Amino acid sequence: MIREPIDLDTALDRFDQAWSPRIAARVNDYDVRLAKARGEHVWHAHDDTDEFFLVLDGKLHIALRDGPGGRERTVRLPTGSVFVVPRGVEHRPSSPGGAAMLLFEPSGTSTVGDRHDPVPGHVPATTGRPLD
Repeated sequence: MIREPIDLDTALDRFDQAWSPRIAARVNDYDVRLAKARGEHVWHAHDDTDEFFLVLDGKLHIALRDGPGGRERTVRLPTGSVFVVPRGVEHRPSSPGGAAMLLFEPSGTSTVGDRHDPVPGHVPATTGRPLD
């Protein structure tokens, strides 16, 4: 793990792959992940943990199935916005124009959750990759 200050812009310039977060730091048992978004992710849910999103650049949309009967709604997050998807809520992040984000979640959390639709080829199923 890197033990020096991390410039987020420089760190984000080190990779291009969308939906493939890089672990920038660890805080106790949590990963601080940097990720890029382009297009749609997959509908998924994390049964045992909330998922924290901070949009560093661009715009991120998060479709949610959280109402009675799985009613869908979409939250739109511009640069600088924070949103937490509660544990167990099905969601699908997307970004038509591209976005950069910081995620905060327990180490080992899968990017496609515990339950998910079929995973498309452009969405890697990972628990985060090293930043370097």
